[in-house]
Amino acid sequence: MSENILLSFNGSKQINTEIKLTGSKSECNRALIISALSEGSVNVENLSVAADTALLIKSLESIELQTSDLRLIDIGPAGTAMRFLTAFLSIQHGKFLLTGTERMKQRPIEILVEALKSIGAVISYEENFGYPPLQISGPLKQTDATVKIKGDISSQYISALLMVAPKLPLGLTLEIDGELTSKPYVEMTLTMLSQAGISHSWEENVITIKPQSFNTSKLYVEPDWSAASYWYAIAALADEASIFLPGLNGYSLQGDSKITEIMANFGITSQFKNGGVHLKKEPKNLERKIFDLKDCPDLAQTIIVVCAALGHNCTFTGLETLKIKETNRVLALQTELAKIGVKLIEKNFSYKLDCSELHFPDQLFISTYEDHRMAMAFAPLALKIKSLEIEEKQVVEKSYPYFWNDLEKAGFSVVTKEK
Repeated sequence: MSENILLSFNGSKQINTEIKLTGSKSECNRALIISALSEGSVNVENLSVAADTALLIKSLESIELQTSDLRLIDIGPAGTAMRFLTAFLSIQHGKFLLTGTERMKQRPIEILVEALKSIGAVISYEENFGYPPLQISGPLKQTDATVKIKGDISSQYISALLMVAPKLPLGLTLEIDGELTSKPYVEMTLTMLSQAGISHSWEENVITIKPQSFNTSKLYVEPDWSAASYWYAIAALADEASIFLPGLNGYSLQGDSKITEIMANFGITSQFKNGGVHLKKEPKNLERKIFDLKDCPDLAQTIIVVCAALGHNCTFTGLETLKIKETNRVLALQTELAKIGVKLIEKNFSYKLDCSELHFPDQLFISTYEDHRMAMAFAPLALKIKSLEIEEKQVVEKSYPYFWNDLEKAGFSVVTKEK
């Protein structure tokens, strides 16, 4: 039987805690693919405990274990794994059927598949054109070394191509058309490849990686800045906050480390010392009213909910990829924010909050739409609402399995409720 979570915070809204976060899902998934491509030369340390990472590990192991003519790889709801494995399997020997959940079958992958096919990959859509499941026959016989791809699409498509590039007979030259969305994630991929001995050139909108071998090396996965963002949100909505997150540093590969800069607007300071980051809340009036999130779209729900709860009529840009995530995150935000009287209005690729009718009921139910970030972005509202019920307790396992336990450590009342 599925379960919901009942959250509340009794007493003074003072948060004083230390929270140890799991490894970054983004870094870990890249490291695992790089390790697999290196055929054992690259080792990964500080693996994430996120469900998505566990699924990717299981999938990579099953590739070797299966002996049938058509090997089945089911990555469930793991979107990153779907994109990365599409490219990875295209250069492996054998035939594969790559599939996932029903929601995964609704998430587009045509741009990546067609890019791979343009250089010789043999991939077919098994149900609907442009969507998983995919049948992949490898290894591809490379016919071209150049791929043109739009910059305003999921950066995971680009990262997937870059990671397999050094194993391609002709290497790869990637020509990016237009402005690059989520640029830090592409930079993360290239930096991790560099740490594993793979060189590249990046001039204007062209990235080139020649055929080359991986070095014997180790990739250390930093704690997850996406998970850290929820603690910044909690600090912002608390009356007082002093939170220590060990293991995080100010020179992260993760684009979501931008949360330090963004939350400074709300009076949350970030001090890096003693092997981690200390968050502290200080009085501050919000002056910044426009937030461009194109480099960190996974922070969008967290930041938008904080702004809504504080009654700030802010404007947000760079949210183009939100509609093709685990759910249509724009629609999900609009639906759930309406429950506290806040509107998220879309106009010409920007989104503006209207908090003129903001109110906090004594009780509130939040739907999550099978999206882990909806659950965790709305959880801090328990600092404003006496009884907050969040749907689908287990949804957070995708990226932050210990989230509810960590909330208890911080003083929240966390009660499991059977549906």
